[in-house]
Amino acid sequence: MHELGIVFYIIRDVKQAAQANGVSKVSAVVMNIGEVSTVVPEYLTDCWRWAADKEPLLQGSELKIIPVPAVTHCQDCGKEYETVRYGKTCPYCSSGNTFLLKGNEVEIKEIEVPNN
Repeated sequence: MHELGIVFYIIRDVKQAAQANGVSKVSAVVMNIGEVSTVVPEYLTDCWRWAADKEPLLQGSELKIIPVPAVTHCQDCGKEYETVRYGKTCPYCSSGNTFLLKGNEVEIKEIEVPNN
């Protein structure tokens, strides 16, 4: 399970951003998680709860996950298609000359702070 390691990196980055911006409490961290990123959102959330509650800055904070669908682009016909459904072979022209446009993200989108 590499999700725990990812959570430690998220916490590190959130703590750095909080320190740089004079934030003393975080209420939520919003993540973009790609459909083919190999991250299991449920595992990430479980690891978050365990690790975040050990940090005063993050105690009680929520991890919000925004799923990012995987989309592949075909260089031969120029069309885009669903990566998970069709894989590397373009469903329009049967070319294998394709590349992933999005869907591999594991990134912090937002850090939310309380409204007080």
